[in-house]
Amino acid sequence: MIAIIRIAGQVGLKKEIVETLSRLRLRKKYACIIIEKPSKEQLGMINKIRDFVAFGNINDKTHKKLIEKRKTKIKNFFRLHPPRKGIDAKKHFGVKKGVLGNNKEKINELIERML
Repeated sequence: MIAIIRIAGQVGLKKEIVETLSRLRLRKKYACIIIEKPSKEQLGMINKIRDFVAFGNINDKTHKKLIEKRKTKIKNFFRLHPPRKGIDAKKHFGVKKGVLGNNKEKINELIERML
């Protein structure tokens, strides 16, 4: 399962990026979606918006916590809080710091801080 969290806001984004985020139901900042088995097209969309979102493989324990915290059962996305203790840096800049892009297993820690 892949978790995708929108980190960047709306201002200054190209129209095609805004449309891709909207198709993935990531319309607001700190919105999160879970994709069980991503298709080839969904992986292409994730690759296109990787500079505006944080994504990675989510484990079952964190997925259950997300479902428990959600107030309404109908929506197919999750609204999260800004991360506790903030975001160190959004971009990697070659030193592998920051949250944007593929976080692999570290996405679980980020989601825990945002619940």
